[in-house]
This record gives sequence, C-alpha cells and structure tokens, in this order.
Amino acid sequence: MATLRGSVTPERIYVVSGHYDSRVTDVMDATSDAPGADDDASGVAVVLELARVMARRRPAATIVFAAVAGEEQGLYGATHMAERFRSAGADVQGMFTDDIVGSSTADDGTRDPYTVRLFAEGVPSSETPEQAAVRRSVGGENDSPARQLARFVRDTADNDATGMHVRVVHRRDRYRRGGDHIPFLERAYPAARFTEPAEDFAHQHQDVRVGEDGTRYGDLPEFCDFGFVARVAKVNAAALWTLAQAPGTPRGGRIATAALTNTTTLSWTRGTEPDLAGYEIVWRETTAPEWTHVIEVGDVTSHEVGLSKDNVFFGVRAVNRAGLRSPVAFPDPAP
Repeated sequence: MATLRGSVTPERIYVVSGHYDSRVTDVMDATSDAPGADDDASGVAVVLELARVMARRRPAATIVFAAVAGEEQGLYGATHMAERFRSAGADVQGMFTDDIVGSSTADDGTRDPYTVRLFAEGVPSSETPEQAAVRRSVGGENDSPARQLARFVRDTADNDATGMHVRVVHRRDRYRRGGDHIPFLERAYPAARFTEPAEDFAHQHQDVRVGEDGTRYGDLPEFCDFGFVARVAKVNAAALWTLAQAPGTPRGGRIATAALTNTTTLSWTRGTEPDLAGYEIVWRETTAPEWTHVIEVGDVTSHEVGLSKDNVFFGVRAVNRAGLRSPVAFPDPAP
C-alpha cells in the first residue's frame, strides 16, 4: 500500500487496487505453477504505474494505491483493507479494482482493444431494510453511489486522450463472480470493477498445459496485450486524478416532501473545499440512463426547481473554480 496524501482535503480518499495472488484449476492447489499474468498481475501493474506517474504530483484529495492478497480464496485482503478504513472512520469516496485487465482477445479470437468494462451495482450491497423501503417508495435503483461513480468515469475517461471506450455494465460483477470492490460496497463505500471486454477462460484459473486439441492453457504473459493494459491505466489515471482534484461528492442531499407540490426543493450541505465555486442540479427522465439536463444554481445550499419530483430524477454535484465537477449525489426524501 502507498498513500499519496492530498494537499487540500487529505481526509477525502480514493483507492485503486489489484490483487497479487493467483491460482490454477484447483483453487486449493498451492504448489502448481500459477503465473497469474492477466489475473491479476495486469491489475497490479496498472496500480504500480499509476503510483509511479502520480508520485511526482500532489492531488487535492488523497489517493491510495494497493495490491492485496487472498482475492481468489475469498476477497480476504480487500476485506481487511476495507474494514480498516471503516474502523478508522475514513472518508473513502471512491474505490476501483483493476482485475483481469490484461488482454483484449476473447476466447473465440476476436479482439476489442479499445474497450474496458466497468461493473457498477444498482441496489447497494450495504442497503438497510429502512433504506430499501425508501428506495421502493421513491425509486433510485439506477442511482446508487456506484452508478454515479461509473457515470463520472465515463464522463472523464471515455475520450481521445485515453483512446478507450468505457462500457459500463449495470451489475455488481459478472455472473456468480466477484472482486475486491465488493468488501468496499458492503461497507457503503462507492466502488466499481474494471475488467477486459471479453475474457479468455483458457488463460485464467487453469493449470499450465497443452490440451489434446492443441489449446494452450495457463495465465501466461505471452497472452497479454500490453498496449491495452497501458490504455486501461490511462482510464484509471483520468478518473482518479479528476476525482482527486474536483470537489467531493455533496453530502446531506434532500428533497423536501413535507408539502404536496408540483415543484421540487432540494437542499444539501456545503462542502469545505477552499476553491468551491458552487453547485449544479442535474435531472433526467426516469427512463433515461444518464443525466440529461443541468441547472447552475451557484454557491447556495438549496434551490427550488419548477419540475415535479414525481416525474423526473434529480441529483446535485459540486463545481470548483477550475470547472471540475464532483460525482452526483442522489438526494433522499427529507424526513
């Protein structure tokens, strides 16, 4: 673990990780050769490169670079890390795990070298029964902190500078599988998983061997695409650095519900960043996956919008003097 302490709001933390343990066909086989190039030396390489590049710079918020063990055996390293953050009361506002980001070639030989998947859950893993009741009442299944984090990544890292398309997948992870972001989600930290566009299962979780049909098995470096890994690192860098330079996600977002009206009053708590310029309210139709409209409201902590909360979804984000915007906060109904 390496910590690049923020110069303005060091208490605000963003985490990026990969895992350095690997396995073969039998998860309990601790003696056979398990190179683990794609799963997950590729993710560890991304983390190390980010640390190398960013170490010479000073972000406003804190960035933590981590490589963890025990992922294949049950997410033990990430669980320990997330629990340590939670026990310390750390303000982790975003976490990414890079897991299986080493190849752009699928099992059928097709290549997609300019796409990376980003898995982001809908209903929060940490949701309490009380929170579930509110969500069922007002909606928000597509507006978890993880989904807002994923939208932020696509806005900042899907561009010509990275050369990559970020394909957001509205799932916590792949079918019946998981990664090191899950312990963070379970502790109410926004988190998401980067993974290559289509996996080749002959080159992960396999004994190193040649099959009877000539198929080569094993997670070897020769099956990795290092240009692809570099572009994934650029996506991570763009998202992490922008998160760390932008204001933090607004807190205390509320929608007034005491009176029945066809307008909507939103309120939130002002952030402590010294370069905070103000706030924007965003909204979209309930059937739209992305925020489509923006209302600049200035350096205030409440605003009334002439639209019914019954018909659209609202969010709030902060803006600093450099024009950088925070992830969106989805407001709760006021008690």
